[in-house]
Amino acid sequence: MRHRLAQGFAPKMRPMPPKKSGIVGVLDIGTSKVVCAIARLKPRGASDVLTRRTHAIDVLGIGHTRAHGIKGGAIVDMAKAELAIRQAVDMAERASGVQIASVVVGVSGGRLASQHYEAAVRLTAPAVEEFDIRRVLEAASTYGVGDGQAVMHALPVGYSLDGRRGIGEPCGMLGRQLGADMHVITADLTALKNLVLCVERCHLSIEAMVAAPYAAALSSLTDDEMELGVTLIDMGAGTTTFAIVAGGHCLYVDGVALGGQHITNDVARGLPARLADAERMKALHGAVVAVSSDDHDMLTVPPLSGDSRDQPHMVPKSRLVTIVRPRAEEIVELVRDRLKASGHAGDAGRRIVLTGGAAQLQGLPDLVARLIGPQVRIGRPLGVSRLPEAARGAAFAVTAGLLVYPQVAGLEHFEPRRRQAVVGESPNYFGRVGRWLKDSF
Repeated sequence: MRHRLAQGFAPKMRPMPPKKSGIVGVLDIGTSKVVCAIARLKPRGASDVLTRRTHAIDVLGIGHTRAHGIKGGAIVDMAKAELAIRQAVDMAERASGVQIASVVVGVSGGRLASQHYEAAVRLTAPAVEEFDIRRVLEAASTYGVGDGQAVMHALPVGYSLDGRRGIGEPCGMLGRQLGADMHVITADLTALKNLVLCVERCHLSIEAMVAAPYAAALSSLTDDEMELGVTLIDMGAGTTTFAIVAGGHCLYVDGVALGGQHITNDVARGLPARLADAERMKALHGAVVAVSSDDHDMLTVPPLSGDSRDQPHMVPKSRLVTIVRPRAEEIVELVRDRLKASGHAGDAGRRIVLTGGAAQLQGLPDLVARLIGPQVRIGRPLGVSRLPEAARGAAFAVTAGLLVYPQVAGLEHFEPRRRQAVVGESPNYFGRVGRWLKDSF
């Protein structure tokens, strides 16, 4: 049965059992590329670096193609986007020898936003029981999401006992009142519905929809970084999103509708050049910090007409830098301002991890260190085996994070009574959802 986006809630998947293996298919639908990966998740032993992972990830096949019909992470042309998704899925299925019927989908558009809710309940016994934890999470789930918004994630980030915060696992502890803090990540409902429709037109159901910066954090951050506090900035082609992680929890996500494609557009206008040539020059020679040799290094710009009979023109590399740097600075400054406004920066603002294709611009870590925080590194997928060489960089952090997500899906909480039908939903669907919720929680 085709999975429908329930009113106000994105699809949520069943957690991966810690002692069972399984095949997972994921789709990272971005502005510049669509990536499909198929992997086998196998129970793993203890790890010194990634202790939160219960499974090893063995990539069976991966396919990626240029995105069409997508702008700012959202669908703008259904037919073109569908074709790109079909091509990526077909490549991954051929490479893996496995056919998939469902996928975990990454979401970078749709105006990701965060909200925090708190609730408390009186304990009926001297010690906290599982029933009390369920009660307080249900109480924290009585949040009101604005019209046109959908809940993507509902993450419990901490508990309190009799007003004392910082409790990770309250079960069995003594107290009179149990409190919970819930982090809710939302996105535009219309954008998610169109994304669901596009994927379903490819004869795939959606297991879950995951915010891109959260996914990138799952794949690229070490346990120490997640515990001490870090900001992951995912710089895609159409959007730049970020996630603040501390105490082992994702505390905040946000983003701006600017990315690497906007830098490419600036280069195409400023030189001038065709978009394809501008993208190539940005990737090969683009930088945000000038060096003395830039005035002497000359770049060949193919004719705008594309006619081989027209002569190309030459520009110094310094010209390219003067075009790239202002837009890169604008993006980083906007993220800095959003980070400060979040109220969650603190130590997380001192440690920055950069992912996404645009993060590979030469000199970008130095720019981020100057404008946001002193400790900056480029993030890459960690603990994922058999990734092709081309997929081991920052541009594929979200894809790898979607493969990690099934291991942490059980951390989320949704109040069953708040799940309501959309027009045309069958009653049998709710029977299955009810049984799934009962089994999962």
